[in-house]
Amino acid sequence: MSTLGRWARAEWGALYLAVRGPLVARRWRALPLTLGAVCLTGLIQVVQNQPWGYRPVQNLGAVRAEDPLWPALLRTPLSLFVPALDLPVWGALAQILIVFGIAEVCLGWWRTLVVAYVATLTGTLYARVGIALGPDTPFGLPASDARVVDTGPSAAVVGLAVFLGWRYGAYATAAGVIAAMIVEVVLEDNLAGREHLAAIAAVLVLCAVAAVRQRRSRARAGSTSGVPPIQS
Repeated sequence: MSTLGRWARAEWGALYLAVRGPLVARRWRALPLTLGAVCLTGLIQVVQNQPWGYRPVQNLGAVRAEDPLWPALLRTPLSLFVPALDLPVWGALAQILIVFGIAEVCLGWWRTLVVAYVATLTGTLYARVGIALGPDTPFGLPASDARVVDTGPSAAVVGLAVFLGWRYGAYATAAGVIAAMIVEVVLEDNLAGREHLAAIAAVLVLCAVAAVRQRRSRARAGSTSGVPPIQS
């Protein structure tokens, strides 16, 4: 095996095995959340491009930092599946199918939703904080970003990719995703890029919490296994 092959096996071997088993056994039945998300995103794309559909989609799923907080929070879950109008919809569908699919097989549907929603919500809330800080601070944003429509799965996809990289030892892949998002902000400093970094920060916190819980669980298991059996 070549050096590249050994590296690929070390980097993605655990993730590959985690995905392969359920997909071989259950095929598409292993991806109900992912398939539902792809269908929902495609349906919303069709609806929002109709003369009668644009306004309802905006009212239900479009988030702006200038919106009142509670309506924005209610719209945030659906905003994840509203494709950005200025980007090709196939990009959003491919991101959901690949990254959500891998995450659903490896983490289960509810953990996938939790990580995706935490990443999306953090990006949405960061926009408000950044605008309040103003453009003259390192983490601030210009006031004009308050009117930018904030939709799409990209923050969730980035967060899931980093979480999966940590969970299955694909550390170079996770680091590559983080580096790519930093380069994105350096080259084109916009709201979307800043939100991606905020989503990554939130997911890294989730990784740290999960690591602490795993360490404590192993410690409890070790102390329990070391206790001699009670003699009757």
